[in-house]
Amino acid sequence: MHAELSTINIAPASSHKYSVIWLHGLGADGHDFESIVPSLHLQADANIHFIFPNAPVQPVTINNGMRMRAWFDITDMSREEHAVDSAGIYRSAEQVNQLIAVELDKGIPAGNIMLAGFSQGGAIALHSGLRYPEKLAGILALSTYLPTLETLANEGSAAGKTTPVFMAHGILDAIIAIETGKSAYDTLSAMGYCVEWHDYLMEHAVCAEEINHLSVFMNSILV
Repeated sequence: MHAELSTINIAPASSHKYSVIWLHGLGADGHDFESIVPSLHLQADANIHFIFPNAPVQPVTINNGMRMRAWFDITDMSREEHAVDSAGIYRSAEQVNQLIAVELDKGIPAGNIMLAGFSQGGAIALHSGLRYPEKLAGILALSTYLPTLETLANEGSAAGKTTPVFMAHGILDAIIAIETGKSAYDTLSAMGYCVEWHDYLMEHAVCAEEINHLSVFMNSILV
């Protein structure tokens, strides 16, 4: 069992019906996506608990071993799939599962818990959500990829194939090439996952059009 993650929280204003666990990107922290919430115009806003975990601080090889918040180490960006720290991915996924368990203990069913993530955080959201033994409300995978795609065939849950997945990517992304994200989408789609793809004229970022599409997706589930 790994140490519990510290989190930034936006508590529901009314009754707690849904939970959204949103994972930041490399070098950011839990505050990174806190400000996006009002822009999503969620109908069930008053009933949603937003949880923004802080990734552990650790050395990151591609950044000259500098210590920063990271869900896993990245050793080489020159390879399309990026050489990654599989142990780190599984460790972070276990910590996300701990956060889900906390919500389950509060009486929130798995089907009312959504995972979201940007970049590295999106990789963990995909990795965790598609392997989770129960169907989750959904997965938002933004400007990301799935470095553990090869093991998914053996490790993915039957329930994971029914969890709706929103994948989005910037056409001009110079950090994680859109081809890398689209390749993950194509493979997941071919494997029978319930996944949709969106791309936007942006870099490694989030744009207004994307936020509008996220709003539609989330409002179709969190009602």
